[in-house]
Amino acid sequence: MLEDGQQENMKNVIIAGGTGMVGGLVLEECLNDSGVAKVTSIVRKPTGIGHDKLEEVIHEDFLDFSPIADRFKNQDICFYCVGVYTGTVPKDTFREITVDYTRAFAETLRLHNDQTTFCFLSGQGADLKQQSRIMFARDKGAAENLIIQLNFDQTYLFRPGYIYPVTLRKEPNLGYKLMRILYKPILSKLYPNIGVPSLQLAQVMVNVALNGADKVIFENRDIKEHSN
Repeated sequence: MLEDGQQENMKNVIIAGGTGMVGGLVLEECLNDSGVAKVTSIVRKPTGIGHDKLEEVIHEDFLDFSPIADRFKNQDICFYCVGVYTGTVPKDTFREITVDYTRAFAETLRLHNDQTTFCFLSGQGADLKQQSRIMFARDKGAAENLIIQLNFDQTYLFRPGYIYPVTLRKEPNLGYKLMRILYKPILSKLYPNIGVPSLQLAQVMVNVALNGADKVIFENRDIKEHSN
C-alpha cells in the first residue's frame, strides 16, 4: 500500500495517439509506472486493453473535443502522439492531422488545466520558423509553435528521426521496410543519431514527463543521452 505522501505525488496522465507505435508504448509505460495514478486515453475505437488505471474514452472528432471536455480536467501530464506518415495522405489532410488536431486537443487541455506538462511527439527537422520547403517540417513546426504559445506549465518537444519498431508491424511503405532491415545491423552503427528505437523513445518521454528536464527540445542525440 502506498503512503499518503506517495499517493499525493502520483500523476494523472492523458494520452492521444495511444494506439500508435510510440503512443502505445508510452501508454504501457504509464500503466506500469508507480508514479502514475490514472491514465485517460482518447481513442477513436475500443482497444480491448484492460487495466485498473486506464480510462479509455471513445471519441471520433479530433477537431472538436468539447463533448468530452470533462475528461480533460485535472490532468498533470499529457502525451500527444497523434501523427501520420508523409505521403500516405493528401497534404491538406496531413496538415489537418498534424496541426489542427493538435490545436483542438491542446487548447481544450489548456482551458481546463493550469499546471500540466505537455509532451509532444514531433519529428526531426521540425521548423519553428515555418519557412522550410518541406511540408513535414513546416507543419510540425506550426504544431510546436501553437503548443509553446499555450504556455503549459512544462513543455517538451521530442524530435526523433527514424523510429525503429521494437515489435513487428506492417510498414507503411518500401522505404520503411528497407530502414527496418538496415537500421540495426548497419545504419545505427554508421550513423548513431539517425534514429532511435521506439521503446527507448517512449521510456525517455515518460521519464522526462515525470521527473522534468533542463531542455525543451529533444533531438535524437538528446533522447539517447537522456536514456543513459
